[in-house]
Amino acid sequence: MFRYILKRLFLMIPVMVGISFILFSILNLTPGDPARLMLGEGATEEAVAMLREEMGLNENFFIRYGKYVLGICKGDFGISYVSKAPTSQEILVRFPVTVKLALCGISFAIILGIPIGIISAVRQYTIIDTVSLITTLVLTSMPGFWLGLMLILIFSLKLDLMPTTGADTWIHFILPTITLSSITLATLIRMTRSTMLEVIRQDYIRTAKSKGASEKRIIFKHALRNALLPVVTVIGINFGILLGGAVITESVFAINGLGTLVVEAVKMKDAPVVIGAVLLIAFVGGLVNLLVDILYTYIDPRVKTQFSKG
Repeated sequence: MFRYILKRLFLMIPVMVGISFILFSILNLTPGDPARLMLGEGATEEAVAMLREEMGLNENFFIRYGKYVLGICKGDFGISYVSKAPTSQEILVRFPVTVKLALCGISFAIILGIPIGIISAVRQYTIIDTVSLITTLVLTSMPGFWLGLMLILIFSLKLDLMPTTGADTWIHFILPTITLSSITLATLIRMTRSTMLEVIRQDYIRTAKSKGASEKRIIFKHALRNALLPVVTVIGINFGILLGGAVITESVFAINGLGTLVVEAVKMKDAPVVIGAVLLIAFVGGLVNLLVDILYTYIDPRVKTQFSKG
């Protein structure tokens, strides 16, 4: 297991290098001059040229990328073009808010999605199953920004029950959590339902029923554990998606998280901030996927033997 974890961590290195190179290329080769954006359209060419020299933008592309990678290896993610503050400082101030929002979103989806999916599978073709399927269809079809605006309109403006913007208290996270987790919730309901339906039709489930095992024991002791592997996979993947997809939710609810920081940085072509933020999200996503793989061994012991062979 330890060898497998080390192998996965080493495999993340080329992935991170590839992501950094793609982002660095996009931000440096697309139209737009960061120096011009920072000084404004009224700045003179001499001032722009001086700032470009100061920022090192006149050097060769590969030299600049090599210096950037060497800096990352030393723990230096560069200086923000806009705020002139260290990029790591800019990111670490905003990142906890985004992580908290993503954790709230995935927790909300798990708490509601898995039980609803189980009930929907066990009570297939009943009114509960029909309502859950319609709900998943509606949640999947609704754009996140539209759902967020509707929640603000109803619960903040009409009923005056929830705050509209900010992330100061846990109450501020209720509407953003619902908005962010809507598609993940629908995915978990459908995945849990489909995997449970597949498992409860297996021969060993029929054998357990013929031996007189209770429905509760069959569902939670025999069926659910075998149905959890694909569900856990979906949870791990969607947590990474929620981290990266919090941009829309943070924009709608005016939350100062990593998503809004990236949007602002992209507008100003602030390459150090954009690359640093995306690399952090990718790294956390990779760690979550590794954690999911390790969790497999506790859900299904057969997976542990495969890890030991690897």
